[in-house]
Amino acid sequence: MSSHLMNKFKQFDAYAKTLEDFKVKTATGATNLVLDAMDSSGEQHLQMDHNIHKRRLDLDGNPIEEPKKEEIAISSTVKQNTSELATVTCGSCYGAAFKDSQCCNTCEDVKEAYRIRRWALPDLATIVQCKDDESLEKANLALKEGCQIYGYMEVNRVGGSFHIAPGKSFTINHVHVHDVQPYSSSAFNTTHIIQHLSFGSDIKSANTAPLDGVKGIAKEGAVMFQYYIKIVPTMYVKLDKTVLHTNQFSVTRHQKSVSNINSESGMPGAFFSYELSPLMVKYTEKERSIGHFATNICAIIGGVFTVAGILDTLLYHSLNAFHNKIVLGKAG
Repeated sequence: MSSHLMNKFKQFDAYAKTLEDFKVKTATGATNLVLDAMDSSGEQHLQMDHNIHKRRLDLDGNPIEEPKKEEIAISSTVKQNTSELATVTCGSCYGAAFKDSQCCNTCEDVKEAYRIRRWALPDLATIVQCKDDESLEKANLALKEGCQIYGYMEVNRVGGSFHIAPGKSFTINHVHVHDVQPYSSSAFNTTHIIQHLSFGSDIKSANTAPLDGVKGIAKEGAVMFQYYIKIVPTMYVKLDKTVLHTNQFSVTRHQKSVSNINSESGMPGAFFSYELSPLMVKYTEKERSIGHFATNICAIIGGVFTVAGILDTLLYHSLNAFHNKIVLGKAG
């Protein structure tokens, strides 16, 4: 009874709840980290990599290799010798097949069958088709390495979100899901540093990059970091009348553990939800005229004379009072 009441109590939170799209845990192949984006208009960009680069890092943050601009895989080639082709005609789907005639001859076929069933995938090392598959090696490296993601992406001028999370992403019945089955334990650490994040060009005099240098420390392992961003469109007019359109933003941060040992919902990663303000801020550079300069000079000179006059008056009255006391002392 007490555990039931505790679960009910945990549902009350001062922060917005995670979308249902991020609560579904599936089990297909995955590689380190992916970047996805979506907005309120329904547009989704999955595994964005057209302007995004990834670089492998060691656990100390040192680069292991040069950055790579990965492409979306369209097809895969299965390495099989002639004897295997002659003997293996229909691979097992390990209970995930919908009919007896369904065959799973590749590792991807097995993953797809389990994805359709929405079953948790067993250890890839126990699946014959995945014995030489690259995803097995990548999944093991993901727990021993770090990853750097940088670049830019274009989004619609409406509220939306983007996130950096482990596991392959895909859509099932218009629901965005990630394969986080290998990474949902406390062994996967989502500690990160935001070197730079902005929505448009930077302006030194404006608050265009308040998250620069922010560190997210995951002390418990699998942690979900949430950043709620309020964007304010900003127009900057320079002296040469050049107009620069950019954005400032403020942010609210929240994090929670999503490891298997507790009942919190969500998935490990960094999630950024943003919305646009209906207001706009305008900065305009202007040159000060000679008359304005002359007025300032006069104000400064007048201020100096005024202060000097006050000091002179105070000094005169002080000396005069002191002199009178001396005269009265001698007269007595």
